[in-house]
Amino acid sequence: MEAPGGLDSDAFFDALLEALPVGVVACDSDGRVVYINRAMREVRGLSLDGPVPVDYAEESERILADPDMHPLTWSQTPLIRALRGEHIVDADVVVRRPGEPVRIFTNAAQQIHGAENAVLGAVVVAQEVTTLRRAERFRSCHLAVERVLKRADTVQSAAPDVLRAISVSLGWPGVELFLLDETPGGGLRPVGHWDATGAAPDGFFGHIPHRGEGLTGQVWDSGRPRWVADLEADLSGLTPYEQERVEICLRWGLRTGLAVPVHDGNTLLGVLTCYVAHQERYDDLLAVLMDGVAAQIGVFVALRRTEELARQLTRAQSDFVDLIGHEMRTPLTAITANATLLVEDAASLDHEARQMAQTIARNVATLQRIADALLDLAGLDSGHLTLDRRPVDLVALVKDVVSVAERPGRRIRINTDLPGELRLLGDPDRLRQVLDDLLANAIKYSPPGAPIWISLRADDQFAELCIADTGIGTPEAERDRVFERFFRGSNVRHQGTYGSGLGLSLARAIVHLHGGSIRLSGNRPSGTIVRVCLPLA
Repeated sequence: MEAPGGLDSDAFFDALLEALPVGVVACDSDGRVVYINRAMREVRGLSLDGPVPVDYAEESERILADPDMHPLTWSQTPLIRALRGEHIVDADVVVRRPGEPVRIFTNAAQQIHGAENAVLGAVVVAQEVTTLRRAERFRSCHLAVERVLKRADTVQSAAPDVLRAISVSLGWPGVELFLLDETPGGGLRPVGHWDATGAAPDGFFGHIPHRGEGLTGQVWDSGRPRWVADLEADLSGLTPYEQERVEICLRWGLRTGLAVPVHDGNTLLGVLTCYVAHQERYDDLLAVLMDGVAAQIGVFVALRRTEELARQLTRAQSDFVDLIGHEMRTPLTAITANATLLVEDAASLDHEARQMAQTIARNVATLQRIADALLDLAGLDSGHLTLDRRPVDLVALVKDVVSVAERPGRRIRINTDLPGELRLLGDPDRLRQVLDDLLANAIKYSPPGAPIWISLRADDQFAELCIADTGIGTPEAERDRVFERFFRGSNVRHQGTYGSGLGLSLARAIVHLHGGSIRLSGNRPSGTIVRVCLPLA
């Protein structure tokens, strides 16, 4: 290739190489560097117009590393590999100059041939890709953490793999996670760490942070990230605890520390602390990444703690249901028997005593129904109570329940739309229990004399029972929750209407054991529609 317009070739190509924004280095056939352009001189901190330093190869071995931060010998550099005959494309090399940020260059290199294809030397072109590679590593870190958290069940099981993902993705030797103890006044406790080298000094991991002291303790106290670019830059004014922590870091060869808070909203859950073997200056992109990783961990921790709390509440509720159900039954049986005797012998009592006996009998019956419901729920949930499945005519069950509800003296209007017969396999007593409870709710929460509609439909696989009323309804946001034990709609509680909050829970348990589903929806202009879907076989 010749210089254009009759320009001196040497001058033209020298100017071209000096103007390039990428680094260029050339060596002769003996591997001795003979040319370094301006861009590469700036990268290496060399004089811009002086001769090639005689110790260029030795200095390269001190500051160059592969992408895993392992030092490169001169023979491992892309330039010398190309001189040996390799065609180098996209080979990343890390430049670690003391006191300077780590930089990454992608290299392309090949031999230089002369007449008769003789090897005259080699040339390498290096383009900086630090920002690109860091963004790729950060993205890889984010995805790796996300994968770990998706398959983890507990914080303790997730911690080692999450911390390993951070360490491997970012090339950092040490990462540790601390979480606040949930007990009142609890401190910050280590829950997991990752040592990429296996050479961490004794006592480095697993220590208990001091609030307000040291890297982790300061983030715990402030709730804000903290970045220490050079751990040994200023050792004055440290507390004894802080001096101990810095010394143990320096013994391991660490230079930079970064700690970020782990939050759930505005609540501090813990601190994620990372250690870097080289000096890492503050980087906005890295800070955003670590905030994002900490946020991932925070969401996971909060979710798992919520799930554990829900499990504890469920266990406590089940224990309560079982205890109350059994403990109430024995005294209620005795009270019921004596109240019945009093009512039967009412002729020997005066008017006030008869009323008292009837009140006792009525309230004991209510308590008995609650105890029975609690025991049924406990038994159905535990599997101790099973269904007595046999062919059932659902139409006959509905008619029987309606006839009882429409007993004389009650202001009730029940409209039915039923087929002649609809048979399915189920437990007639339990299904009747469901029908009784659902119809009782429709009557209780509707105005006196307000109409109630009951319809029954079926296709080839399922039967659907609908009970619709024009009562007070259920707030949309609470329609799923009304099936939880003891939960009652806010509009019901505010009206002071009596109820135990067990009927719909029991109905759902029975329907689910039949392989069916139950749900609530709103009726227009007011009221509730309950839909029960049951398999025919």
